[in-house]
Amino acid sequence: MDYQPISCMQHELLEFAVLRRIPLKLRLASGVALEGLALDVYTQGGAEWLKFRDATGVEQVIRLDQIKSFSEA
Repeated sequence: MDYQPISCMQHELLEFAVLRRIPLKLRLASGVALEGLALDVYTQGGAEWLKFRDATGVEQVIRLDQIKSFSEA
């Protein structure tokens, strides 16, 4: 599936969460809900990605267009 860029405002909010270490709640397009800390937002392979550590300490990388919604935890 081709990458669909997210809005600039959403991107900036994720970057701010990384910089300020603001805990987030994520809802993914798959329906999965995650809570934890955004560690990095970066571009690779023509897509934008979020490095995320969930509440159990597991780190994962999530393509930004797979995030349906997010808010402060």
